[in-house]
Amino acid sequence: MGTVGIKQVAEHAGVSPGTVSNVLNRPERVAATTRERVERSIRVLGFVRNGSASTLRAGHSSTVGLMVLDLANPFFTDVARGVEDVASERGCAVLLSSSAESGERERRNIRVFAEQQVRGVLITPVGDDGQNTDRLSERGIPVVLLDHPTPRANQCSVAVDDVAGGELAVGHLLADGARSLVYVTGPAALRQCTDRRKGALRAMRAAGLGKEALRELAVPAMNARAGEEAARRLLDGGPLPDAVFCANDLLALGVLRVLLQAGVKVPTDVALIGYDDIEFSAAAAVPLSSVRQPTYQLGRIATELLLEECDDPGGHAHQQVMFQPELVVRDSSRRARPLEGNDQAMAGEPEVEAL
Repeated sequence: MGTVGIKQVAEHAGVSPGTVSNVLNRPERVAATTRERVERSIRVLGFVRNGSASTLRAGHSSTVGLMVLDLANPFFTDVARGVEDVASERGCAVLLSSSAESGERERRNIRVFAEQQVRGVLITPVGDDGQNTDRLSERGIPVVLLDHPTPRANQCSVAVDDVAGGELAVGHLLADGARSLVYVTGPAALRQCTDRRKGALRAMRAAGLGKEALRELAVPAMNARAGEEAARRLLDGGPLPDAVFCANDLLALGVLRVLLQAGVKVPTDVALIGYDDIEFSAAAAVPLSSVRQPTYQLGRIATELLLEECDDPGGHAHQQVMFQPELVVRDSSRRARPLEGNDQAMAGEPEVEAL
């Protein structure tokens, strides 16, 4: 059987092609009994509307673009789940891509989004200059920054206070007795890495320690393999620090694996904490302490803001939403003293601050 078109549906339902078109695009104009007859013919014949044609008529598709830094990172999987749930509720599909932390790949993906005439784009940008996202705005495509604050009043963003998160992580390690620390971090272009370092240094200053007490160990990617590389460099670099703070959990899990293989006791010899609190963290050989982010809510709220702007670009009020992170303490950082009470320092629902 060939492709079923509007003409075949019209003949089967006993109506004109124009009536079928109205059922598909302006159903409120068609009487209920006629609409039901046409919809039954659509189901019987297996008609699928031509999305490309409707996109040309509307000037945009019913698709939103989502670009994250790394599809292999469970943090972004949880974010994407929040995005997809809201998009599905609003009758939209999600075109998902990854920049792989590359500015050039980000540019290519943005070009694809524009060619597909997406309604809007959610993006965790690689850098801070905004040049790539400006190309979308110039085409009239709304953009919401995801897991990245914006300094622009005319743009929405949904992010987590990573400076506060870095301060939470290192403050906890210092309170537990650490005095020499290493910060394992990814590419300097990533705002998340630099903000978490700022928070770490703030905690050091509050404890009366200079920045020399925090050694930085940078790796080219934010994954477990890079964490393993960092741990090998750590083992080859002289005396071990009291504690290691990693810019995300994948790095921390890589560090943990190599340290344990080398016979280093965690946390007795080296305390360890990550960031993101991905699902695997609690199930690690030594359950990993981490800084939790409200990943699913990040995706949901960002998508709601994007679709609000798509539906009412003139009346939409831009918001810069900032979540507060939570410290989650597990075995990997319990060294100097047992914790009192609950083993996870959590305060219920994450706080949200609209700036």
